[in-house]
Amino acid sequence: MKQPSVVSKDLKEICIHGTKSFPCAIYRTHAVGKGVFVKHHWHDEVEILYFSEGAFRLEINMESFLIQSECFYFVNPGELHSIIAETSDHYWEDAVVFSLGIFGLDSSDEVQIRLIKPIQNGKYLFPRCVASHHPAFSMLRSAFVDIMRAVGQSTEEAFAGQETAHNHVADSSLVTNNLTSQLYVKSSLMYIFATLFAHGLFMPTERNFDRRVESIKTALTFIKDNYQNKIYISDLAGQVNLNEQYFCRLFRKAIGYSPIEYINEYRIKQAKRLLEETQLQVTEVCLECGFNNLGNFLQEFRKHTGTTPLQYRKHMESL
Repeated sequence: MKQPSVVSKDLKEICIHGTKSFPCAIYRTHAVGKGVFVKHHWHDEVEILYFSEGAFRLEINMESFLIQSECFYFVNPGELHSIIAETSDHYWEDAVVFSLGIFGLDSSDEVQIRLIKPIQNGKYLFPRCVASHHPAFSMLRSAFVDIMRAVGQSTEEAFAGQETAHNHVADSSLVTNNLTSQLYVKSSLMYIFATLFAHGLFMPTERNFDRRVESIKTALTFIKDNYQNKIYISDLAGQVNLNEQYFCRLFRKAIGYSPIEYINEYRIKQAKRLLEETQLQVTEVCLECGFNNLGNFLQEFRKHTGTTPLQYRKHMESL
């Protein structure tokens, strides 16, 4: 069963990964072209990323990881992360996103007490990366493939019939309501946990709370909640009690854009949504998205899409 895509989401995700009764979903993404693959966001669930081919830069909190070969990466709950394609080739990335609640946190067995609950409480962290040469890799890959099979599709089947143009991302998200499939998924996840534990790959939390990351998350949330209004740099810096100059340097280092560039990009994203989902006039879309000047809106829209709002709407209606 298809779920809304997360590939283009920003900020803290509020969607349910999977279903309320089975909070686990699989996301499969294929792209061609260099650029942002998955934008900055964070969520309360664990995410296991499998990179099978392509070159990527994965950014987690304030760290950057260059990926050029097959590997697994793990994203702990609450970590700010994004993925950038580094070259103009074809890229494949699969992910399993799940809540630790899937394992029934009400029970009090040794697995819950010594592993699951410490992970949920932030006392243990997943390993950042397991490369293909690691002794645990083949076992992790086998369990990961079993999860994919449990929902009834291979990566190739998920993208059958989808054309992926240059600089385009095609994504597929899958959940299952089938009890047998859910049992296979849970057992495979537990096998992954057991493999990581057996190889001593879970890490006790030692690093200090990174206030910089929380500052960026606060600023991104403020933009999301206030993009329809005028936003000054002083507003963002004031949210996190930083001076404007330092805040701008921190924001660019974390996100890769200046605050103003990010705000404009976010507003254009909302404008595209309104053009697709409503019949609002272009001037109304302009004002709804926080642009007070039509000329500036048209300039930014063309900069981000290569076309005008009316041409964009007409093209989307023809699809």
